[in-house]
Amino acid sequence: MTVEKQRLEQNRTGKVDWYKWGPYLSERQWGTVREDYSVDGNAWNYFPHDHARSRAYRWGEDGLGGLTDNHNLLCFALALWNGKDPILKERLFGLTNGEGNHGEDVKEYYFYIDSTPTHSYMKYLYKYPQLEFPYNDLVNTNRSRSRYELEYELLDTGIFDDDRYFDVFVEYAKADAEDILIKISIVNRGSEAAPIHVLPTLWFRNTWSWADGGAKPVLTKVEGTANSVVHAQITDTLLNQHISDYYFYCDGIPALLFTENETNNQRLFGTPNASPYVKDGINNYIVHGQQDAINPSNVGTKVSPHYKINVGANETKVIRLRLSKHAPTQISEPFSTDFEQTFVTRIQEADEFYKTVIPPSVLADSDRTNVMRQALAGMMWTKQYFYYDLNQWLREHNVTPWTLAANRKHVRNSDWFHMYNDDIVSMPDKWEYPWYAAWDLAFHVIPISLIDPDFAKDQLMLMLQEDYLHPNGQIPAYEWNFGDVNPPVHAFATWEIYTRDRERNNGVGDIEFLKYAFSKLLINFTWWVNRKDEGGNNLFQGGFLGLDNIGVFDRSSALPTGGYLDQADGTAWMVFFSQRMFQIAIELALHDPLYEDFAIKFFEHTMWIAGAMDRIGEHHDELWDEEDGFFYDVLRLPDGNSTRLKVRSLVGLLSLMAVAVFPREAFEKLPRFQAEAQKFILQHPELTQKVHLPNQLGERGRLMLSILNEDKLRRVLSRMLDESEFLSDYGIRSLSRYHLEHPYYFYHAGQEYKVGYVPGDSTSGMFGGNSNWRGPIWMPVNLLLLRSLLHLYSYYGDSFTVEYPTGSGKYLSLFDITQQISERIVSIFLKDKSGRRPVYGGSEKFQTDPHWRDLILFYEYFHGDNGAGIGASHQTGWTGCVARIIQGLGYFTKETVLDTITPGELAKYRV
Repeated sequence: MTVEKQRLEQNRTGKVDWYKWGPYLSERQWGTVREDYSVDGNAWNYFPHDHARSRAYRWGEDGLGGLTDNHNLLCFALALWNGKDPILKERLFGLTNGEGNHGEDVKEYYFYIDSTPTHSYMKYLYKYPQLEFPYNDLVNTNRSRSRYELEYELLDTGIFDDDRYFDVFVEYAKADAEDILIKISIVNRGSEAAPIHVLPTLWFRNTWSWADGGAKPVLTKVEGTANSVVHAQITDTLLNQHISDYYFYCDGIPALLFTENETNNQRLFGTPNASPYVKDGINNYIVHGQQDAINPSNVGTKVSPHYKINVGANETKVIRLRLSKHAPTQISEPFSTDFEQTFVTRIQEADEFYKTVIPPSVLADSDRTNVMRQALAGMMWTKQYFYYDLNQWLREHNVTPWTLAANRKHVRNSDWFHMYNDDIVSMPDKWEYPWYAAWDLAFHVIPISLIDPDFAKDQLMLMLQEDYLHPNGQIPAYEWNFGDVNPPVHAFATWEIYTRDRERNNGVGDIEFLKYAFSKLLINFTWWVNRKDEGGNNLFQGGFLGLDNIGVFDRSSALPTGGYLDQADGTAWMVFFSQRMFQIAIELALHDPLYEDFAIKFFEHTMWIAGAMDRIGEHHDELWDEEDGFFYDVLRLPDGNSTRLKVRSLVGLLSLMAVAVFPREAFEKLPRFQAEAQKFILQHPELTQKVHLPNQLGERGRLMLSILNEDKLRRVLSRMLDESEFLSDYGIRSLSRYHLEHPYYFYHAGQEYKVGYVPGDSTSGMFGGNSNWRGPIWMPVNLLLLRSLLHLYSYYGDSFTVEYPTGSGKYLSLFDITQQISERIVSIFLKDKSGRRPVYGGSEKFQTDPHWRDLILFYEYFHGDNGAGIGASHQTGWTGCVARIIQGLGYFTKETVLDTITPGELAKYRV
C-alpha cells in the first residue's frame, strides 16, 4: 500500500484528518447568489469585482492559488503586484454575464498541475504579466463584440508578447495533517530583469460583522523569533472546535502588513469606517503608498509579509512559508533542510500513488499520462467550501416560511428554507461556476472515484441528505435556482460508485450505502413521477434538463404556443433512472428479500415508460419516428393536436443510455420477481413488443433490458456513427451536422423559431449565452454513450457488428467502436502528429511555447468540428471524466468486458 493510500485509510477510519486543510478556497465569491442582497436579484451588479478587494464577504472567501481549512475560517492565498497594476492581484479577474459576448468568463491563465487526494502535495501555476493588466480593454472589447464573434482573450491583448510575464508556482506539502509547508517559485520568463511584490496573505473569514456574528479572531506578530511569525487565534467558542491556534512562519524577516478583513464603507458607500484598517488596507499601502492604511500595532484579521524582489531574466526566486499547528517553541528552525526534503518526499509519494491508478499502457505514453494526471489534479483542486444557510439568508431578505407566496416570489430559492450547506463540495469550475450543480456532481464522482472512492461516495450522499434534498423529494439544482430541474443521474452515479467500491473490496459492496441512497432516491423518483408527467401517460417533461439551448424553445419557460412538451430526453432520462433503481433493487434483493418488491416495482415502471415512448402501431403523437428511425420531442398544443419537433440532437440519442445487463443467475435467485415479471410481460404486450426484454440469453448467458430492440438500436447507431451527422473527429456532437445545411424551422403567431448546427460558441442569448448544446461535444454525455456501448457489447459480443463510420463499408463490434470513439475524444487533449493539441485551436502560445504547450485546460465543452475548447476554461468537473476514458482505454480489453459479468460469480458482477 502506498503512503498516500495509507493516508486515505487513516482518514477513512478517523485516525488522522488529512482532509482538514485543502484547496477549498473559492476563486470567485463576488457576483454569487449567496452574496446578493439586491432588490432585483442581480448578483453580478450587486457585488462586482471592483468591490471584492474592499468589501467583506458574508458566506465565503476567494483567493489566488489558495488554501483553507474545511470550515473556511483561516485562509491563505497569493497576492502580487508588478508595480504597474491599479490594484493588487489578489483574485482572478473575469467578465460578468453582461460584459462578455458569450457570457461570464475568467480572463486569466492558471493551471492545476498536481494534487494527491489528501492534498499532502499540491502544485498550482499562475501566469502574471509584467505590464499593466488590461482590465478595461478586456471589458470594453468583449462588450463590443457580437455573439457571432470570438471572445477577446488575455493573450489577444498582446500582454504576453516578448514573454514579459512571471510564472508563479505555488506548492504545498504537508509535514503532517496540520503542518503545511508552502513554496512560492517566481520565474521571470522575460529577457530583462523585472521587479515584483509578493504578498502571501493570511486572513480570517469575517464571521463577526453580522447580526449573528461571534467573537472576533486575531492575528498578531510573534516577537523574539529569527523569522517573521504570525500567531492566528480563533476566540469564538463556537468556532474553535474546528480550528484554534496556528502559526504562520515567513522565510527571513519581511515586514508584516496588518489590517482587518472588514468592509471599506468609505470607499464603497461614502459612510465612515468603524476602523481605519479595512479589507483593502494592504492594497492601499502597496499601490497608493497610504502609510496609515496598515496597523502599526501588528495586529488584525488579515496580514501579508511583504517580499519585494527583483527577478533576473530567466531567473527563479523562491519564497518559503509554513502554516502550522506547532508553536515556535516546537519548531526552532521552520526552514531547515527537512523543509526541502519534505517536498521531495511528497512528490515521490504522489508519483508512486498515481502509478497505482494510471494503467501501465498509459504510463508508457508520457503525453496521455500528463493529461490524465492533470485532469485528476483538477478534480482535487476544484473542491470548495460551500456555506449557505438558506433559512438565515432568506430571513435577511425579509422572507420567512410564513410569508405569502405572492410576496416572496421575487426572492430566489424562497421555497428552500430547510437547506443548510456547510461542506466541502466538488465544484464545476471555482471561478465560472463556484457553486455546486447536482447533475455535474454526479459526473464528478466518476473520475474522483479512481483516486478517492470515499470522497466520491460522500459527495453523492450530500445531495441526498436532509440539508440538501427538498422535503418533496427534489434534488437541488444550483444556487441560481435550486428548484430548476437537472437530469436524474444520481441513481446512475450511485450504482457506478457502488460497483467500483465493490471491486476494490474484493467483491464486497457497501450495502448500507446502497440502501441509504436507494431510500432517498425513492423519494426523488416519486417527485419526478408526481411533478413532471403532465399527461399522466409516462411521458416526461422537465424543462431544459441541463441541455440549455438544445431545443426549439426555451424549455424552462412557458411555451409560446401554450401546451407542453413531451420530451424525448426527459423520458429517456426517466427510463434510465428507473433502470438504475431496478438494478440497485436487484442487488439489494440478493442480500435482503424485502427489496424484491422494489425490483418488481421498478421493472414494471421501466416497462411503462419505455412502452410509452413507442406504442404499437404508427402514431403521430409519439416520440419515436419510424420513418426517421429517431426519437423527437412532441409538442402537445392546447387544442389537443400534437406535432413532432424533428430536431436531430442528443435528445434522441439518450435512448441508448437505457440499457441494463444482468447475469442470468441474479434473476434465478429471485423466483418471485421472475414470476411477476413474466406475468407482467404476458399481460401487457402493448408495452413489450418494441423493447428488448430480459428473457433472451445473450453472451455468456446474460440478460438485457433496453429501450431499443435490435432493429431500433441499429437505426439509432447509424445516425450517431455518421460523420455527416453526430460523429465528429473528437467525439459525439450534441446536434446533428445535418442541420448546418438543413436548419429546423417552426412558425407560430408570425414568429420564426430556428435550430441550426452551431459547432462553437452559442449565437443565442438563451441561458446567458455561455453554453451551447447545438453542435459542440460535451464530455459527460459522451461518457454515458461510451458506457452504454460497452454494456451492449457485454450482451451482444462480437457477433453484433455495425457500420463504422456509417457509409464506410467497414463493420466493427461495439467494443471496437467504443475504443475508436474514446480515442477521438481523448485526442482533443493530446498532441497530434504536428505537436498541436486540438483543445487549443489557433492559440499559438499554447501550441508552440515550451512553457505553455504541456499545460492542459479542461474546458466546459468542445467545438464540434475542430475540438477546440469552449466555455468555462477550468471545468475539470465533468470534463475530468476524460481521466476515466483514458483509464478505460488502458484497462478494457474485449476479455475484461466479457469476463466482467460472469455467471456464477454474483459477488463480483459489475455492470
